[in-house]
Amino acid sequence: MKKIFRILGFTVAGVFFLVACAAAFVSVSGIPSYDAPKPLVAKIDYTPVRVAQGQKIVNSMCADCHLNRTTGALTGKPLDDMPVAFGKVYSANITQDKQHGIGAWTDAELVGMLRTGIGRDGRQRVMPNFVHMSDEDVYSVIAYLHSPDAQVQANPTPSHAQEPSFLLKALTHTVMKPTPLPTMPVVAPPTTDAVAYGRYLVMGRYKCYDCHSKDFKTNNDLEPEKSDGYMGGGNELTTPKGQPILSRNITPDPETGIGDWTEAQFVRAVRFGLSPHGPLNAPMPKFSLMEENEAKAIYAYLQTVPALKNNVPALGTTAAVATR
Repeated sequence: MKKIFRILGFTVAGVFFLVACAAAFVSVSGIPSYDAPKPLVAKIDYTPVRVAQGQKIVNSMCADCHLNRTTGALTGKPLDDMPVAFGKVYSANITQDKQHGIGAWTDAELVGMLRTGIGRDGRQRVMPNFVHMSDEDVYSVIAYLHSPDAQVQANPTPSHAQEPSFLLKALTHTVMKPTPLPTMPVVAPPTTDAVAYGRYLVMGRYKCYDCHSKDFKTNNDLEPEKSDGYMGGGNELTTPKGQPILSRNITPDPETGIGDWTEAQFVRAVRFGLSPHGPLNAPMPKFSLMEENEAKAIYAYLQTVPALKNNVPALGTTAAVATR
């Protein structure tokens, strides 16, 4: 019997030792690096149509994190709406500055970063990946980043080094790894197919599922509809005042979701920040540049999502981002 306890003791000690070693490795190594992605991309034609589309996407999806109100440019800033448990996270300078921004990056390097989250230096960025965004939308974003618009002109503001918590470091080593490059062309569905187009907007262009599913830690970037609590809300964010706040259930559940909202009410909420029961709460942005047909397509798609009963609090420090 003593021998059994001795073996058990050695086994437990060994497990604790391995766990301690793994924790020490994660703590010291920080956010991991990888081989830089090498997508096969020809020189992108920066047409006026692409620049205009890219301006809309960047100001809808990128400016909220990268636009620094002090510099008036996409020079990066502290991401105060990230969960406090992630530590101090900062967005990068993505102006045309060749030293501190992306002015020296090739089109292929920018495509690789947007698709995978890995930069030209191999460092993983703490940012959304756009693995499901159409090739045309990705090219439009890059066209805009090379445009004469004031907020992307070269600005030498250095990007702030990340100060991740142990939790964020551990997550980037496990469940928040980079996504692979697409193996075939990514094409957006026709706008005439409202449900399919809305699905693309939710998963590819606007990534609504990222905040509105259960938890960043359990989101499935390759197959978003398999994320825990898909579109059911409850993901913890942070308000501009540093208070925790939960994302809204936007499944078609009539009691706890948006099943009792009309299309017009949903469009008004998304584009202008006004729900049927009051204004939406930060950090939910107003997608004022989103076209009405896009908002209607998202609504059409959300009506097909399985309804989840998740009554996210509507008052107090954990008030839902999109209140009922």
